[in-house]
Amino acid sequence: MQIIFQDPYSSLNPRRRVGQIIGEAFEIHGILSAKERQERVKELMDIVGLLPEHINRYPHEFSGGQRQRIGVARALALNPKLVIADEPVSALDVSIQAQILNLLVQLQRRFDLTYIFISHDLSVVRHISNRVAVMYVGRIVELASRSSLYDHPYHPYTEALMSAVPLANPLSKKERILLEGDVPSPINPPSGCTFHPRCQYRQDICTQTVPVLKEIEEGHWAACYFPRGR
Repeated sequence: MQIIFQDPYSSLNPRRRVGQIIGEAFEIHGILSAKERQERVKELMDIVGLLPEHINRYPHEFSGGQRQRIGVARALALNPKLVIADEPVSALDVSIQAQILNLLVQLQRRFDLTYIFISHDLSVVRHISNRVAVMYVGRIVELASRSSLYDHPYHPYTEALMSAVPLANPLSKKERILLEGDVPSPINPPSGCTFHPRCQYRQDICTQTVPVLKEIEEGHWAACYFPRGR
């Protein structure tokens, strides 16, 4: 398992050259000789779209998108099966975001990777994910395939999230679900369902007992007593 961090600049040691950053895993685990490490680092740089001849540059000599590619190369170094991507494109310009997302998709196919992709950008999540889990105050409240979740959300929090996604057509309009109140403190959450103070479908049971994640339809799970108000 490896991780790709949110901020590509602060996650890279500014005192180390790119070759040292990507090859550090080999050094720590005593893998490969010095010459083999350098060749492997150059190979990784080429895989993620960086020029191998830039192996001796420092992080500040690269753009934000290039620095994130360095982070991706570092994550791939030990051939992981699972990569946790923690908001990997939120610190990048929109045009660069698309490049990094496409790179992640290509690498997933090439190396048969599994991603846990963490993001608040619902458009990005829809582009890259096969299954989507929606969390509220530290708990998963809905879990489904991408198409099922985006087309037919069951949990009222997911409904509100989907209504907030902007439409590409400025002439199109959609009904917004505006939630009342604020997100509760995870340290002192409300009793029962943590979403009940803001839920338009709440009833007495919602304030008393925490709903468990249950399968509403095949492959679509929600932690709600009254999914979609029914």
